[in-house]
This record gives sequence, C-alpha cells and structure tokens, in this order.
Amino acid sequence: MKGTSGFWAEKCVLVTGATGIIGSWVVKDLIDHGAEVIALVLDADPQSELHRSGYVRRVHVVNGRLEDFRTLERALLAYECDTVIHLGAQAIVSVASRSPLPTFETNIRGTWNLLEACRLHSGLAKRVVVASSDKAYGEQEHLPYTEEMPLQGRHPYEVSKSCADLIAQSYHRTYGLPVAVARCGNVYGGGDLNWTRIVPGTIRSLYRGERPLIRSDGKYIRDYIYVKDVSRAYLNLAEQLDSLQVAGESFNFSTESRVTVLDIVNRIRRIMKCEHIQPTVLNQAKGEIRNQYLSSAKAARVLGWRPVYTLDDGLTETIEWYKKYLGENPVE
Repeated sequence: MKGTSGFWAEKCVLVTGATGIIGSWVVKDLIDHGAEVIALVLDADPQSELHRSGYVRRVHVVNGRLEDFRTLERALLAYECDTVIHLGAQAIVSVASRSPLPTFETNIRGTWNLLEACRLHSGLAKRVVVASSDKAYGEQEHLPYTEEMPLQGRHPYEVSKSCADLIAQSYHRTYGLPVAVARCGNVYGGGDLNWTRIVPGTIRSLYRGERPLIRSDGKYIRDYIYVKDVSRAYLNLAEQLDSLQVAGESFNFSTESRVTVLDIVNRIRRIMKCEHIQPTVLNQAKGEIRNQYLSSAKAARVLGWRPVYTLDDGLTETIEWYKKYLGENPVE
C-alpha cells in the first residue's frame, strides 16, 4: 500500500462521526500515527470503541451537530485543521425509511455544511475525505459496482448517500476543493452496537444461546469488509490527495467477496462453534437492494490499497471483541 510512514505526524485532523464504528478505529489509527485529532461528537457514548479504548482522552472533543454550520466552522478554525475525514451520518437503512427527513438533514445538509466550511477556509483544509457507500449506486443492471457507474439511489438512505457523494464531487469540480470520496460495502467489526445489523446481532444471539434473526430471505448478496481495512483505506486515501489521480475522484474499497446473508450467519455459527443453533429467517425485508458488491480494482491500481483481512480472519477478531464486550455487559 502506498503512503508515507511519517505522514500523519503533527497533522491536525477533524473527524466527524468519531464515536461510530468506523470513526472510532480511524481516530485510533490517526493517533497511533502521530496526528492530533479533533472529534466532532453529537452525543457522548461510553460504550463506543472510542471511549472503551481510552482514546477519547487523547482527542479534542467538539460537541455538536452536522446540521449546524457554525459548529463545523468553529471546529475547523479553532484547531486549524488541515485534514477532514467526514464519517458522520445517520447510517441505518431502516431508520431512514421510517424517518427520512432527519436522515436527509444529517447526511445531505451535514455534508454540504462541512464542505462549505472547508471551501470558505481553503487555506486550512488541504485534504478532505468524504464517506459515501455502495448504497449510493442504487440498483444497477450489472455488477460489481465500478466507479464510473451513475449514482441512482431510490430509497431514502440510498438517496442521501447519492446526494452527499455528488455534492462532494461538485465541490471539487467547481471550487477545486481537494476532496475524494470513499465507497465501502457493509462494514463490520468491534464497536458496532447496532444490534439490528447482521454481524453484531448474530454474534450476540449466539453468545446468548438464542437463534439469530435474518430479516430477509437470507439470499441477499452483500459485500462485507472489516473495519480495520476500512480505516486503512481512509488514511491511505487522505495521504494521497495531493495527487491529480486522487483529488476529485471516488474509490470503492472491497474484499470483492460476494456473500449471502445466510452465508455470513453460517460463518459466524461455525467460528463460534454454534452450528447447532439455527437462524430464524423472517423474510420481511422491504425497500432494500437485493444484490450489492463492489470492484476495488481502481483503489488497487491508483492507491496501491488491498485488504489485509480475509472474511474469516475479520470475523474471528470481531467475535473476540464482542465476547469481551458482552461478558462485561451481560444485560446488553
């Protein structure tokens, strides 16, 4: 993987969504590489990996909402941030479907607020990475998703990611803002406490001796990527934003695995030695794209990025994280 080993020393990085699953690991990696981190946090979450790891004591915390432009501008100016990694979002598909307006406000308005603050103070923000998603592509006739495909989300969460992605691209094309977009599939790993997601939900159910629930028919195909590989991807992308091949571009990050929901559940059952516990298939999923997976050939070619973890290796580490967490928090 390309990148300079000492790149992050003395860099000042604003990370939005710092207590989320990806944000927590990105912050940890940045600090371990010598960066000063400014964490935008909506609500303090003592159960997040950022807090549990103790790294929250090593960052500057700014409390506020993405929807509040002045908060974002203050964070950027007060700490003279030269790098922005924008991970903050309402990230739950079912929540977006039930309540689209707050999702649009956070994911779309929040993105343009941040980019506008960076544009107004372009002397500070030398590099901006925006988190998009495979969901931004919407439903496509041909797979895997590649970066030249149109963004055509249809349901609320997909639309919010399509819009934010396009807004980020427009800020580069129109104003020359040094921004790049990252698109990942389903991110899993320690620290995800949204139990409706298939990986943490399945692990918790099996840990308790309960049958895991599959909302769909189990045959939906998804692209799963371990959070540590995702964190490396964000840092690598930011490091190379000075390149003309990177600024203004979008990159898919993927293990290029094509795994059904039922297969991911069965892998977890095997690793946890719980194959005797059968899942319950609810077949109730609505408004979700059936098959989604990405090509990361561009990231490999331009950035030199490749995943380190296989699916089984990532799941094994993830299961160990949750065993420790659930052992400490038996009522969760």
